[in-house]
Amino acid sequence: MRMDQRMKLAPRMIQSMEILQLPSVALEERIEQELSDNPTLELREPCFDAEELQEELTQAQRDDREGQRELRVGEDTPTERAADDFERLTNLSEEYGESWEANTYETGPSYRPASDHGERDKKLDAMANTAARPLSLADQLLEQWGVVECDDEIRRAGEYLIGFIDDDGYIRAPMSDLISQAPRGVVVARLEEAILLLQKSLEPVGLAARDVRECLLLQIDTLMANEDEPVDLTIERLLVSDYLKDIETNRLPRIAKAANLTVEQINQAKDNLRRFHFHPGRLLICDSAKTITPDAIVEYDEQEDRYIATLCNGRTPNLQISTRYMKMAGDKGVDRKTREFVSQNIRSARWLMEAIQQRNHTLMRVIAVVLEAQRDFFDVGPQALKPLPMTQVADQLGVHVATVSRAVSEKYLQTPRGIYPLRMFFSGGTETEAGDAMSWAAVQARLEEIIRDEDKADPLNDDELVEELKKRGIDIARRTVAKYRSTLNIAPARQRRQF
Repeated sequence: MRMDQRMKLAPRMIQSMEILQLPSVALEERIEQELSDNPTLELREPCFDAEELQEELTQAQRDDREGQRELRVGEDTPTERAADDFERLTNLSEEYGESWEANTYETGPSYRPASDHGERDKKLDAMANTAARPLSLADQLLEQWGVVECDDEIRRAGEYLIGFIDDDGYIRAPMSDLISQAPRGVVVARLEEAILLLQKSLEPVGLAARDVRECLLLQIDTLMANEDEPVDLTIERLLVSDYLKDIETNRLPRIAKAANLTVEQINQAKDNLRRFHFHPGRLLICDSAKTITPDAIVEYDEQEDRYIATLCNGRTPNLQISTRYMKMAGDKGVDRKTREFVSQNIRSARWLMEAIQQRNHTLMRVIAVVLEAQRDFFDVGPQALKPLPMTQVADQLGVHVATVSRAVSEKYLQTPRGIYPLRMFFSGGTETEAGDAMSWAAVQARLEEIIRDEDKADPLNDDELVEELKKRGIDIARRTVAKYRSTLNIAPARQRRQF
């Protein structure tokens, strides 16, 4: 026996934190999973009685408070009460398994009783209806290589080399490594021949190149050798083969003098080179773009002159507890184990419904604070974004800062100015010379605006950008300007110059 103090997270609290952190799409998936696992949970028809729903949630809270009564067994505890408490403790062990105590400390796999009512397995149906996973880049290249006519030695060498082609389509490993790692059966002397045949045979053109220069030359030579529609790419080939480094550093006058070309000819050739694929392997990789589903929509109310937000709950199913199982849980004619199983699932369903309701309530409170604090952003744009620490919002709402962090995690707002991550509105910042607060995101937006309006023939370097920001009341260091410029993927002044 021992006496100690410890903090435990009940399964209900763990579930509430998980639900709060889920974005809309993940919440829909979680609800679908619960509908599949919990037989007492079902979809509510579109038309429902709000008073009935509120009464049901009130009853759920009352039942949960009764079910969460403290376990107290001592000398002064009545025998019947003690027996009842021990029975409740046994039920907890049965519901959550032997690892129940471990799962109360941190989020762990929650218990879900298996249900088998003679219905089709929805998981198997979903797996059967899921689109087949696309072939990997290596599998696609092996299929192409399989139809190329060559001897066995070259074929084995080619199959070996395909394993070294990365997602960009390059063989970046040096020849010494390819030779040293060659397995038995691969003739080392034929590796170079296999590379040349891979470059000639694989589609799209440019695959199996060793660097960018070789990749572009393969594509240029293919177009120039086209007998049906020959293309004159003499200048482009010269720039790639002899002056690629100068092109990267934007030293066009130096190229014009060395190659006896005009700057206009070089600029035209540069524009033509942009149409080639610098990463041909990416053309064969199916990178599905991430779909962003906003969690709330912000609109401007002209009558009240304010912005209002509404949750995007149109795709989130409305849930209810099956009345048939509710009656079964209270029917004394049903055997004890069945009633306990049904009661556990009803309790789990109520917890889920309350967690979703609490999630929506917390999210709307956080968004309301954002709309009030960042009014200038919605009126003017990103350059008017103000600092908004999460601790400030947490103090204003009377919740823990971790709750705010979970509420904004992976959530998006659809605003009149576009879709933005909710976390973007929370950041530190600085003060202008006029004493106005400005977030770091707003500083970046102002920097981007200055570079966009600069003279392209004489772009501003980082020192000059610092001076321009000072004119606008923003005093930051040069290294900070360089960091923000890199974050915005903006090249240095020398590379931004246009001739």
